[in-house]
Amino acid sequence: MQLLKRIVAISLALIFSITPAAAVLGPDSIPPVFEELMKNPTLANPAMVVIDGSTGAVVYQHNAFSQRKPASVMKILSAGVTIEYLDLQSSFNTTVSINPAEKMIVIRGSLDPWISLDHNVGRKMHRASLPYMGFSTLTAIKQANGGSLKNYKVIYSNLYSQDIANLKTFWSKRGFKPVIKAVSDDDAFLQQGDLVASENSPTVAEILDWTLLWSDNLLSERMARLAAKASGNEFNDKGVAITFATQLIEMGIDPSKIIVKDASGLSRENKVTANVMAKLLYKIHSDPLLASLIEGLPVGGESGTLRRRYVETAPDAVGLVKAKTGTLTGTVSLAGYVQSGEREYAFVVIADKIKRTNAASDKARKTLDRYLAKIAAPLLTPVVDTATVVTDSQTP
Repeated sequence: MQLLKRIVAISLALIFSITPAAAVLGPDSIPPVFEELMKNPTLANPAMVVIDGSTGAVVYQHNAFSQRKPASVMKILSAGVTIEYLDLQSSFNTTVSINPAEKMIVIRGSLDPWISLDHNVGRKMHRASLPYMGFSTLTAIKQANGGSLKNYKVIYSNLYSQDIANLKTFWSKRGFKPVIKAVSDDDAFLQQGDLVASENSPTVAEILDWTLLWSDNLLSERMARLAAKASGNEFNDKGVAITFATQLIEMGIDPSKIIVKDASGLSRENKVTANVMAKLLYKIHSDPLLASLIEGLPVGGESGTLRRRYVETAPDAVGLVKAKTGTLTGTVSLAGYVQSGEREYAFVVIADKIKRTNAASDKARKTLDRYLAKIAAPLLTPVVDTATVVTDSQTP
């Protein structure tokens, strides 16, 4: 009896939700869906590849090796080299100092790609504030120069020309019109004086997430050039092209059919193949380091450049597509991942032969979203019922 009183009765029930938004399609069922999409006139004979994320097998392909204009899908290449060659947890620092003996302001940067022109935005997003650095400079000069802004010059290192132009405009409106000269970082270090301001950027990881989420062209260009520089290549488009090709080769992907004119996808002279991009997506998916890129992608119906898509055209697919969008006149592209139950497929669709109208682009996007929804289905998650425990005190 005592033994019976010590018996613990535990009831566990695994309850599975079996009402996915769409039927889960296996790899053999994918080709008919994309074959229909390929034949749809709104996409005008696109290039497409679908890869099974669990096996790496090509499930479907059409015009896979045709060179196409990627538009902002190009940013996946930029993100890939950023992750490989830059420290994701690092940030960029910019300091302003004053050297009264030389009547000199020294700005020593680190090529921060995201200095904010708006102080409030900068503080909210933890970005360096150009107005703060500008005002701090004026205050420091007046304090050291008897209230006058005259006779001071400015030297700087590792700042983008646009940031210097913005500072020059900011100062000019407030009566400060110095001679401004670019110098080496070593010279800036030797000439710096008393610290006036020190501003930091968000981490590289945070900047990259924003770049992918909102398809920021300027950030994509700058981050890719920083990655090129870190890899030992030139800090320009040529260096970026070499860096892209090097990473692809290291992954076992032939880069011979890609043409890189910029890192953002703005140039209509950029060319990629759906095959290259799909293989890259699969490699990213299976690489622990590169897989962090996926978390920065827009999510259909929820975030970034996909936040308004799928909500009306394919509501069952909301939250199940993570992808980089691409748009140029006459081009609609989408590349990323779609969840289909326990499987995840990497896909690339590049439609760069559609009519050069906004209406044609909008129709192509909606068509693409509806077809992707046909294979999208949530992962079936087991729900464990609360265990029922019977103790001695509960036993009659």
